[in-house]
Amino acid sequence: MSFFRGDYLTDFNQQDVEILRREPGFRGFYRLDVLTLRHRLFAGGWGPELRRELFVRPDAVCVLPYDPWQDAVVLIEQIRVGALGKRANPWMLELVAGLFDEGEEAEQVAHREAEEEAGLTLLNLTPITRYFPSPGGSDEQVYLYCATVDSRGTGGLHGLAEEGEDIRVSVWPRSEALAAMADGRIDNAASIIALQWLELHGQALRDQAGPQP
Repeated sequence: MSFFRGDYLTDFNQQDVEILRREPGFRGFYRLDVLTLRHRLFAGGWGPELRRELFVRPDAVCVLPYDPWQDAVVLIEQIRVGALGKRANPWMLELVAGLFDEGEEAEQVAHREAEEEAGLTLLNLTPITRYFPSPGGSDEQVYLYCATVDSRGTGGLHGLAEEGEDIRVSVWPRSEALAAMADGRIDNAASIIALQWLELHGQALRDQAGPQP
């Protein structure tokens, strides 16, 4: 199965944007570029020069590990600096996730991160979608998957010490994970999208699962 690539909604393309200047703003683990650009208008002609900051970062892979035999999902919990000051508890329930290393394919990232973050072996990978989480200021794309797993014995603390990771892994009945999404305990985009997809397609995964390995 491949990621959906639908028709674009307009006739515009890359040639309808002129990047006049691209200047470095910040260089660190991620980078910030400052772009001066203009683009064609729906009404015709060209718009004015615009100055925009662009957060440049590698693309990411997020995976919802699903055990169709137990009808349960595996979630991870870790601190997220973006949640500081925005919610009472900056530790978030999330999917297994990670960034591309140079030369990696999306499925390679999925398998690597599942082992590092949750001690999981992914049995099958089903693409859900690919999306921009914040295209107004970032060029990151997220590749989103659901993965069949055997969740027996899964849990505990995981993560790479050299990357400062401190990850708690837990197994949730699908119904409880959906309830956590509904009441706001799960409040990040990748997890919400994946759990909603699972609610629509989970029965098919359970029907296809066959005997438990």
